[in-house]
Amino acid sequence: MKFSNTFLLRKLHQLTGIVPLGAFFFVHMFTNSKAMSGAKVFNSAVEDIHHIPYLLFVEIFGIFLPLLFHSIYGVIISSEARPNISNYGYGRNWFYIFQRVTGVFLFFFIFFHLLNLRFGLIPGLESYGNPVAGNADRAFAIVAAEFKNIWILIFYILGILATAWHLAYGFWLFAVDWGILIGEKAQKYALYACIGLAIFLGAVGVNAAIAFNTPCGLFPKALCSELEKKQIVEPNKSGKF
Repeated sequence: MKFSNTFLLRKLHQLTGIVPLGAFFFVHMFTNSKAMSGAKVFNSAVEDIHHIPYLLFVEIFGIFLPLLFHSIYGVIISSEARPNISNYGYGRNWFYIFQRVTGVFLFFFIFFHLLNLRFGLIPGLESYGNPVAGNADRAFAIVAAEFKNIWILIFYILGILATAWHLAYGFWLFAVDWGILIGEKAQKYALYACIGLAIFLGAVGVNAAIAFNTPCGLFPKALCSELEKKQIVEPNKSGKF
């Protein structure tokens, strides 16, 4: 018997990916996007998270345990997969491969991310012994220092893009598998919408990552200037972008 064919485990795997983890990614991207407005705004957002009642229980039961199950079972599914793109090179077969590849990559990326910025346990990196958790007043500076390392930044950008695709296409798989999308036309248009969502989430996440060291990220400099005039973005004392 293949674990990937176990009905209850497969449904639970889909639910954990959509409900707690999907919601967490949206909140995470929203919080990270506040880096566009400078250190003060971002640090304040992180401090608000630290003030959530019973935060430790929320993290354990709302993030860590669902993530642990979803990741491990996802790797099992990927190991039991039998790709057939050599015989059938259809788009959905390639999407199937991308979903498995991004899932395996994210298993290692998220593990690294937690050890790095959540717990500060990776020697040699800027956040070693200095994690974001518990240091809300220095959260922006910690992440900015980490992202000055181009290889770390690239690794995080790949992680963001992989997460954006994995989640967005996961929405489509969930809707199809649970009988929400039945007709061929409905599935087709929903797939287009999910691809658009992946592009949007990826762009938002990448822009947020770059914004830690470049005011307003990838947005035009003119927009940064306008936001600064309205005191939405902290003044750039150097006069440069």
